[in-house]
Amino acid sequence: MKRRIEVNEAVLDQERMILKALPFEKNDLSGLTATGQVLVDSDQLAFIYIMDHHEDFIYTNLPAAVWPQLKTALDSEIPVDLNVNGLTIELTDLHEELSYLLENIKDNANYGEEMEKKVVETFGLND
Repeated sequence: MKRRIEVNEAVLDQERMILKALPFEKNDLSGLTATGQVLVDSDQLAFIYIMDHHEDFIYTNLPAAVWPQLKTALDSEIPVDLNVNGLTIELTDLHEELSYLLENIKDNANYGEEMEKKVVETFGLND
């Protein structure tokens, strides 16, 4: 099972969206880098941003609780940063990846009815 960084809060700070994560079990996150890749976890109603850490990947869980703030960041085209264990990393290509996934999820039963409904509601994809 992949290790996960759990985002539990998102705040707007001087034209950047900061995703604050719970403390991660690995204290040394030096070398943690953004991959620019996002997956969907429809069972957990979350988007998963993949981080590279040396020879391994760490999943960053972006739960539905922070989707309204992600929508704000998308609409305003502001950068999104992850803050974990005192380290701040920009989540590169998040806008492009999310936009692509949102379009794929809308009207697509493959992601599950609950995921599709929540995405459409939160990101205003009704039209």
